[in-house]
Amino acid sequence: MPRLRRSPAAETAAAVLLLLAGTACGSRLPESDFEHGRTNAPAPSGATPVRVGIVTSATSPVGGSTFTGPRDGAKAWFDRLNAEGGIDGHPVEVRECDDGGSGVGNNTCVRRLIDDDKVVALVATTALDYAGASRVSQARVPDIGGQPIGAAYDTWPHLYGIYGSLAPRDGTPGWGGKLYGGTEVYRYFRREKGARTAAVVSYNQASSAAYARLVVQGLKAEGYKVVTEEVDFALPNFRAAAADLKDQGADLVFDAIDTHGNAQLCRAMDQVGAKVTAKVTNVQNWTSTVADDYKDSPRCRNALWATGSSRNYQDTGNAAVRRFRDATKGLKTHSQWQLEGWAAGMWFTDAAKSCARKGITRACVDAFMNRSENYTADGLLVPVAFERLAEPPKHRRTCLSVARWQDGKGWVSQGDMNSTCFDVPQLPYRP
Repeated sequence: MPRLRRSPAAETAAAVLLLLAGTACGSRLPESDFEHGRTNAPAPSGATPVRVGIVTSATSPVGGSTFTGPRDGAKAWFDRLNAEGGIDGHPVEVRECDDGGSGVGNNTCVRRLIDDDKVVALVATTALDYAGASRVSQARVPDIGGQPIGAAYDTWPHLYGIYGSLAPRDGTPGWGGKLYGGTEVYRYFRREKGARTAAVVSYNQASSAAYARLVVQGLKAEGYKVVTEEVDFALPNFRAAAADLKDQGADLVFDAIDTHGNAQLCRAMDQVGAKVTAKVTNVQNWTSTVADDYKDSPRCRNALWATGSSRNYQDTGNAAVRRFRDATKGLKTHSQWQLEGWAAGMWFTDAAKSCARKGITRACVDAFMNRSENYTADGLLVPVAFERLAEPPKHRRTCLSVARWQDGKGWVSQGDMNSTCFDVPQLPYRP
């Protein structure tokens, strides 16, 4: 049985959950609407450029640099690709659009890139509110390697998220409005680190509480004793929460709070002397800025662990990572999202190269993506696949990438992601 990858869409969404409340992924269209009125970009001829679009919520309520990592990684890939001759002699021309983090802005970006710029594909989409997803799908424009902040990549055909999908993608999220996630992260810490008690910290806010319930459900399925800590969103008392999780003997700390709240929680944990095996964070916080973000909490900082589905951007013993780091050495910071944007650019390139002889069109690139099975981006990704299962899987063999922060070393890989695998149950949740 081939190894299947994890689907961390819920974790990615949780990174911005406080701002996603009330947003939507766009109106739904019946599958029949995808069969008519579609447009296609003309196939490049001679040495004409291959045009791709990148939609990013570069300016948004979350902050200026929150969503730019995938964009920067993809642009670095295309810069390097063009320096090496492009795709069969065709340079790649990148058209960017900042949607401002709003649904209106996202629809504007999608319309401009598809109808006016006539891009062959979208690459490394990172949108707070992907309201234009249905328009992208209706136009049959392949959207390659986007970050699943919402449910769009488990809803629409022709959208191919960086983590793959098993859902029908027929215009309804997941299966009957439910998505499914595995318990591999909790299994890892139980088996590899002997953890038995886990604390889950959340705000008294609807989206935060909903994600916390999902984490608690997964932890209990893996046999943990779970300690829940709820703090006030407006006036959070992180010190009280930290003191209680210390008294309860928590081995692990998970959270459903924002980055600023995490920094405050870590500072409070250091102040009360809470020592844990791991303070577990997600791929969006897997960055080189940890030393500054957690400058006031050295003990908690060195207990930070990150899990994901791509090879550690600091793993320069790997040739593919070295190539990424060499191409991005001019960036002030590095992150896992940059590496995943680089992988998205590579994915588009592999698709376009397969079409070069007969013409790099939307339809040809989409056909390549639709056939994607166990794609790894030269070993940077845990194998990715797209299937359309009629029923949600009850169990999956899933693999994950794990790294731990250590002062002076940065993010240190913990084992190999292609062999850190577990057969785990898949639990339902509503996006």
